[in-house]
Amino acid sequence: MFEVATNKRIKLITNAEVQSIEGNIGNFQVKIVKKPRYVVEEKCSGCGACEEVCPVFRPNEFDAGLGSRRAIYIPFAQAVPKVATIDMSSCVKCHLCEKACEEKAIDFNQKEEEITLNVGVIIVATGYEEYIPHGLYGYGKYPDVITQLTLERLLAPNGPTGGHLVKISDGQKPKSIVMIQCVGSRDIKTNSYCSEVCCMVAIKNGKLIKQEYPEIDVTIWYMDLRCPGKEYEDYYRRAREFGIKFIRGKPGDVYSDGKKLIVEGENSLTSEFVRMETDMIVLSTAMTPSNTSGTLASLLRLERGPDGFFKEYHSRLNPVDTKIPGIYLAGVAQGPKSIADAVSQAKGAASSAASPLIAGNYAMEIISAEVDRELCIGCMQCSKTCPFNAIVEKEGKAEVEDISCRGCGLCFSVCPSKAITVRYYRPHHFEAYIDSLLETEAPVAVESGEFIPKILAFLCWK
Repeated sequence: MFEVATNKRIKLITNAEVQSIEGNIGNFQVKIVKKPRYVVEEKCSGCGACEEVCPVFRPNEFDAGLGSRRAIYIPFAQAVPKVATIDMSSCVKCHLCEKACEEKAIDFNQKEEEITLNVGVIIVATGYEEYIPHGLYGYGKYPDVITQLTLERLLAPNGPTGGHLVKISDGQKPKSIVMIQCVGSRDIKTNSYCSEVCCMVAIKNGKLIKQEYPEIDVTIWYMDLRCPGKEYEDYYRRAREFGIKFIRGKPGDVYSDGKKLIVEGENSLTSEFVRMETDMIVLSTAMTPSNTSGTLASLLRLERGPDGFFKEYHSRLNPVDTKIPGIYLAGVAQGPKSIADAVSQAKGAASSAASPLIAGNYAMEIISAEVDRELCIGCMQCSKTCPFNAIVEKEGKAEVEDISCRGCGLCFSVCPSKAITVRYYRPHHFEAYIDSLLETEAPVAVESGEFIPKILAFLCWK
């Protein structure tokens, strides 16, 4: 991020929200609303003097609510830009921060700023949200039932406990930890997909705990371990050598006896009933789409899959492009993936985006639908059917955006008045093609059957 912020050819706009996106590849108009920080970015040096004098404390979102921050704060140590922000929902307008700032960077009169950008291509990289397992395995009921992301903040040297692993309930070091896999994923009631990274995250965090605290007992309950990456299987083997225990099965119940958390379930390898007492439970939760994905999909006119992630043009052959030319996907915006896979896809998206920009032009075959406005009755069934959102209503009639249309012909199949057809694929084109197949040596062809497979194949393709 620091390299991005210091690169003169990159314009970084933070604390902002996309309002609208119009246009096509090579000429997208993007309107952005930059929200006020109430701190002038160009003046703020990130010294932290304003934070020290602020009397208001709030839970720190970056530390999963375990630590606290002030009403004026820098989100985290490596934030880019490293500029303070005032949380106006918490600020009491005491103006102590304004008096403490030597750079005179505090500005309580800042307003929202609207920015319009003209861009050639767009890369969607929205990241993901952590699935919140309300009510599952005692989460939200028992303070010592946490998620892997919360555990990582506890283990981080810059975290709320300075890297010391403690229980949330009493601040004491746990003697045993149980990790439960596939919470909120691979489950038709929540998310049916595999989040891909959970197994290795649990093994990694378990190994970190055993390295720092060899005396802590770590047990991982799993449905089946998925370690498909390079050297991942060796990493799993070394974790077992460190003393991490693995139980195949999914716990059926978690409760507390007042002193310990109790985990009960069946070991599916041995068919034995297992009852364990533990001090802390860590849930490996699913990756879910970013909270802004729905709004952004509407602005970009992109589809989302049943899982809520952005839909690519082809899941196997083209996972980077979208159905809209000039819009590309990177990272977890397209689906759950590891850091290595996210980096690979990001490089692919950057390469795809750079190609038309370097060339200076974008060539495409215009095989699009065409509307006969005299026949069109304005029912807009074509628009509802179009998978590329290429048909819009104009003056009560359907109108096709040629650049967005891919000529699939679905609109033609649903139009009740036959007012819409596809260029180069109109009925008389097909009739002429069939006639041309039949007119040459027709008696011999029909008798021998040489042309019949061709005609049948064509009709099936149509």
